[in-house]
Amino acid sequence: MTVITKDDLIQSIQDSLQYISYYHPPDFISAVAEAYEREESSAARDAMAQILINSRMCAEGHRPICQDTGIVNVFLSVGMDVRFESDQSLDEMINEGVRRAYNLPDNVLRASVLTDPAGKRINTKDNTPAVIHTEIVPGDKVDVHVAAKGGGSEAKTKFAMLNPADSIVDWVLKTVPTMGAGWCPPGMLGLGIGGTAEKAMLMAKRSLMEPVDIHELLERGPSNRAEELRLEIFDKVNALGIGAQGLGGLTTVLDVKVVDYPTHAANLPVAMIPNCAATRHAHFVLDGSGPAELDVPSLDDWPDIIWEAGPNSRRVDLDTVTAEDVQSWQPGETLLLSGKMLTGRDAAHKRIRDEGLPEGVDLKGRFIYYVGPVDPVREEVVGPAGPTTATRMDGFTEMMLEKTGLLGMIGKAERGPIAIEAIRKHRAVYLMAVGGAAFLVSKAIRSARVVAFEDLGMEAIHEFEVEDMPVTVAVDSQGTSVHRTGPKEWQAKIGKIPLTES
Repeated sequence: MTVITKDDLIQSIQDSLQYISYYHPPDFISAVAEAYEREESSAARDAMAQILINSRMCAEGHRPICQDTGIVNVFLSVGMDVRFESDQSLDEMINEGVRRAYNLPDNVLRASVLTDPAGKRINTKDNTPAVIHTEIVPGDKVDVHVAAKGGGSEAKTKFAMLNPADSIVDWVLKTVPTMGAGWCPPGMLGLGIGGTAEKAMLMAKRSLMEPVDIHELLERGPSNRAEELRLEIFDKVNALGIGAQGLGGLTTVLDVKVVDYPTHAANLPVAMIPNCAATRHAHFVLDGSGPAELDVPSLDDWPDIIWEAGPNSRRVDLDTVTAEDVQSWQPGETLLLSGKMLTGRDAAHKRIRDEGLPEGVDLKGRFIYYVGPVDPVREEVVGPAGPTTATRMDGFTEMMLEKTGLLGMIGKAERGPIAIEAIRKHRAVYLMAVGGAAFLVSKAIRSARVVAFEDLGMEAIHEFEVEDMPVTVAVDSQGTSVHRTGPKEWQAKIGKIPLTES
């Protein structure tokens, strides 16, 4: 009988969540680096460079890869010959580990979990509770997979109850373009096929914790239908040309996972869940000898990349920029922003809509950054502060541009039709920062202060002063979106490129 102590399990959960907040899995870094080397799209290549540089900075500085430090998912396989020495339930021990991890003073993680989800949506302040899946298996050990799943990629989860004769590949190829870029590609797609609706979802989620090994499968060839699907979907999704951050390019997915399970004769349930560029997961085993020990990766695992703005990059002073200046910016152009900007996400936008602008906040002629930063530690003025998915603010865009005199917005991924039309109508602009490069972005922020809605926590309105913050013109004042033009251009190009080279 193996005895697992309460302290060992709690410490292991805490340590693993801290570990994955700043260490990408080495196989993921290797896959992104390989994709970066063969990428032909300059915009996608630039985005992947920022992701890789950010990842190395986080590994060195022990700070979060992304400002969205995720909702915790834990998969446990508990041996039948294991006894827990504890006065708490298994879930209580795991949640205590989460609580300690997210409030660790040396590396505070952003608390994103809300209680009363259909009502007041109140932040639990410590990112509990985790989503926990437990199975009892033969043996005398506890096998644990821990992941911190970002909200942007989770929001793109898809499920369909197909007819048995339907093509799974066709459904995937029809569905992936509807997901936009809010899941921060390049990443992974996990597919669960069969079982029941909830079983398919669970298989898809669990598959994302497996190593990136598609190239090994390519070399040895498939041995079953699930592996055949992996290869076919991998090639055909990349042939869509969506590319890194949805800007168009050769690599949209780094791997595709497929797990299946017997199902009812009348059903074909299929779940698809993407993993983003902030892929965070760890695996450990408890055998009664103490808390888990996680191997520290070598910095040699990261490629030596230096990001530099291109020679045609335009420097913009946010304190003096005019509407006329904005109208001269071109789709896909790189800007380096300096000066003061305000921040605001869903909750702040809703409050502005319902109650008006707070006293002392003037958005006329200014830019708003869609961000919910991590709290600062040590000498930081702000913690990791990457962009959040801009489409969540689409419904507020006309109101904000009409009533406040806002010049432009900064976020990640594409804008939807209603937002693009509002941008065109008001001759405004939407700028895109790279999702998954939050620590790198934060280094451009020279000062930060809360100016309104302090009770909203990370969703409060801040004023940032930035210096040379890199962004891309994603929707210009004429309503041209690079998230439409880029993938279309690269899909046509890839159609002329043999897939074995992509």
